[in-house]
Amino acid sequence: MRWPARTGGRWLAVVAAAFVVVAGGCGSGATHEVVTFPPESVGPAATVSPAVLQTRAIIAAALAPLQIQLADAKDPFRPGESPRVAAAPRAVYQAVLPTDPGGGQIVVYEFRDTGAAVDAGNELAGYLGTGSGKVQFPVDVRFTIREIGTTLVFYTWAPSTSPDPGSPRVADALATLGVGFTPPR
Repeated sequence: MRWPARTGGRWLAVVAAAFVVVAGGCGSGATHEVVTFPPESVGPAATVSPAVLQTRAIIAAALAPLQIQLADAKDPFRPGESPRVAAAPRAVYQAVLPTDPGGGQIVVYEFRDTGAAVDAGNELAGYLGTGSGKVQFPVDVRFTIREIGTTLVFYTWAPSTSPDPGSPRVADALATLGVGFTPPR
């Protein structure tokens, strides 16, 4: 299509004006600051409750005879969870496993009272036995779910993905604590 000569000047003026507006918007008012969101659950929160601290001490004491240290998690970690457990305040710790530096995460959830922790443990175990819960973990996963007072402890490991021989030993040590819950197979 050919533009008449007298509209060509107007067309050029419109294009030039649009360029000035776009280029001006990218200049003085624009910022080069990158906005990020904080990762979920990297280690315990800045203020961990006394109940969670007590549970952490109990876990550390159970792992000590195995010469496995318990540390605050350095990387974000969130396992598959039932709704009640997902909504609970939580802290993530890590059993230090030399040949599995990305493994050994132990999640401690806190509830308002012991009854709520037991209810959440039953719900989590039931959820992990359903299709929705099963697809979030390897086929050969081993779950450890323990209620200790108002807290719930959750640890998983799988022979196919956990290369450190300490992984099952962590599960065995945790299994001696509190009250346990077993997901249906």
